[in-house]
Amino acid sequence: MEKDLPERGSWCLYILRCGDGSLYTGVTTDLPRRLRAHREGRGAKYTRGRGELTLVYWESCLSQGAALRRERQVKKLKKREKLKLIQSHPFSSGETLP
Repeated sequence: MEKDLPERGSWCLYILRCGDGSLYTGVTTDLPRRLRAHREGRGAKYTRGRGELTLVYWESCLSQGAALRRERQVKKLKKREKLKLIQSHPFSSGETLP
């Protein structure tokens, strides 16, 4: 999984599918570290206790500002629009966090 993730230090937006079917969107410069934090219950409060977490989408961003703007755009989408975005991306198969 990690070979397909963005390079550490570069900003990216990511979407997780929670075990309850909800979607969580966030940004980071170290996706593997952030995924571990979510898995260990040290990530966002939203993802704690929501069951198995699956990385279903990520995209690279040029800067922190660009990542935050993109996060705001994605969070404003309706769930069906987020699912369409996820399905349109080559990484859309999803991977369960180790």
